[in-house]
Amino acid sequence: FGIATDETFVITTTNRKEITEDNFSELVQDGVTLYLLQSVDQMLLLATKERIDFLPHYDTLVKSGMYEYYASEGQNPLPFALAELIDNSLSATSRNTGIRSIQIKLLFDDSQGKPAVAVIDNGSGMTSKQLNKWAVYRLSKFTRQGDFESDHSGYVRPLPVPRSLNSDISYFGVGGKQAVFFVGQSARMISKPAESQDVHELVLSKEDF
Repeated sequence: FGIATDETFVITTTNRKEITEDNFSELVQDGVTLYLLQSVDQMLLLATKERIDFLPHYDTLVKSGMYEYYASEGQNPLPFALAELIDNSLSATSRNTGIRSIQIKLLFDDSQGKPAVAVIDNGSGMTSKQLNKWAVYRLSKFTRQGDFESDHSGYVRPLPVPRSLNSDISYFGVGGKQAVFFVGQSARMISKPAESQDVHELVLSKEDF
């Protein structure tokens, strides 16, 4: 790599966890992407790419957004789809100490690409691994394992409160993906973890599938 003998460096995961002799076998596995940096918090000079692999549930391809969740019995299903996307933001901002900001934008400017629905929030953000786990169909936000495991292991549904938003709209972890593919044919998640300077992006596309 052209490293001078007197130059110090670190090797980290994309989550900025430094590889050491103690955690090498745990963090360095087949297919993992690593950074070679001067320091753990070094600013990246260029955008990097990380290939992720997961096996989608077959419903992702054959049913997503079309039948199971949106059997709306004559009702307009679009508000339900938007509610699912808002629920993701409610979960992400649930631990904010300040203002919780959630915006929904409908984009129709052809010069910026195809029409899109953008949901923007100031929540805790996700790492690349957490984005990977979000992409897995039928993985409830209360049962995800690893560094995305939530503190809802003893979760009990709250009593209904009129006009309240408590992130209990989507309980089984299927709504977000189905909402996306009901509204359109691709999803683009851009997220910056609150404690990191790195921005992570995930694209799920019907065309790519």
